[in-house]
Amino acid sequence: MRRTLHRDRARLGGALRAGALGLVLAVAALVVPDSTVATTQVELVKIERAQGIDLDPQRVWILAVGSDARPGEDMLRTRGDALQLIGIDTQSGAATSIGVPRDSYVSIPGVGSDRINAALSYGGPELLGRAVGDLIGIQPEYVFVTRFPFFEDMVDDIGGIEVRNPGYFSDENLKPNGFEAGKIRLDGYGAMAFSRIRKTLPGGDFDRSANQQRVLRGIQGAIRARSDEAGFMESGVMTVMKHLHTALPPSELFRLAQAIAQVDPAKVTGCVVQGGIGDIGGASVVLPYVDQARSYGDQARDDAVIERC
Repeated sequence: MRRTLHRDRARLGGALRAGALGLVLAVAALVVPDSTVATTQVELVKIERAQGIDLDPQRVWILAVGSDARPGEDMLRTRGDALQLIGIDTQSGAATSIGVPRDSYVSIPGVGSDRINAALSYGGPELLGRAVGDLIGIQPEYVFVTRFPFFEDMVDDIGGIEVRNPGYFSDENLKPNGFEAGKIRLDGYGAMAFSRIRKTLPGGDFDRSANQQRVLRGIQGAIRARSDEAGFMESGVMTVMKHLHTALPPSELFRLAQAIAQVDPAKVTGCVVQGGIGDIGGASVVLPYVDQARSYGDQARDDAVIERC
């Protein structure tokens, strides 16, 4: 009986919070429909699917991109710095992230061969989504692009995050004192530096992509831990909406917010596309193992998580 009451209360609480989130999204969409009262720091784009591509209503695929835009630059027409294809199973709460090294040398539709992050500068989020989808075999339904300063503010707003760092590393510019091994706490700047440092990591771009996944798990865990605090989720949604530009209706934003909030940290997995290091035109690039990338996509498509990396 007690367990039944607990489950019923949990469901009621979840329904009430879902209603509150939906109301906040609807109001925010009316108040700031085009980010006219604040600078655009976040862009959410829905990718138009080619005919014949099946959509699984139980799975949501989002390509998360950290734009390398400098002040004054269009964040949708510069190179992407962080690339993570995230899949969420809306029924089980499972999620997976497939990291793509930014210097992966691939074929970009309509352009030719180049580093995959250059697709953002060539054709915006839609072209970058297609390039990542062609590599992994899963076309994202949405592309989420953000500037790093806003990312830092977001992490600070949720009170910081915790990550497990496999080994000490530092960077003379971003983090001279370095990050200790083990469980560490990061503020906004620390999370940004942890996500961007590459040169001093043993695995370079591959280790950086894995660190980005650790930060994503830390963010999701922090949000889930505070999701029952009165006003926390609603305040966070309003903050994002004030700086968000999107053509999505509130109902679709609500679907995404709910999917993310329901992710179970114990069911989150991740892999990074591996590859060789090459030199093309005097520039160092990653030559991705395409068969391996496709195997990750197959696992995630079938099981919602990746169990073998």
